[in-house]
Amino acid sequence: MITIRRVYDKGLPGEKYRILVDRLWPRGISKENAPWDLWLKDIAPSNELRKWYHYDSGPWDEFKARYNKELERNTDDSKKLLSMEKKYGRITLLYSSKNVLKNNAVVLKSYLENNHDESEIPQ
Repeated sequence: MITIRRVYDKGLPGEKYRILVDRLWPRGISKENAPWDLWLKDIAPSNELRKWYHYDSGPWDEFKARYNKELERNTDDSKKLLSMEKKYGRITLLYSSKNVLKNNAVVLKSYLENNHDESEIPQ
C-alpha cells in the first residue's frame, strides 16, 4: 500500500517507511529532526519542470504528463520504491506542497500503482 502525506503532518500508526519525494529540503525542518526514513530527491520532478509548474503556473494536466515522462526515464528509483512497498507492506510518500490534491506525490503514487510489472520489482 502506498499512501501520501504532507511532510509537516504527524505520522499515523501503521506507517512503516516514510520517504521524502521532493527535490528541495522542506522549510522549517532541521536535518536532526527529519521525520522520514529516506530522501529520494532524484524521483522528484526536475528543477525545470518544478519551476515551470510552480512559478509559471503551468496547467496541472500538462504537469502530470511531463512528470510521467520523467518517471518513465527514471525506472531505477521507481523500482526502489516498489521494492520498499513490497518489503514493508506500506510506504508513505512525503511532500511539502500546500496543495494536497495537486502535487508531485499524487502523480508519483498514481504512476507507481498503474505502471509497474511485478516481475520487474527487485526482491
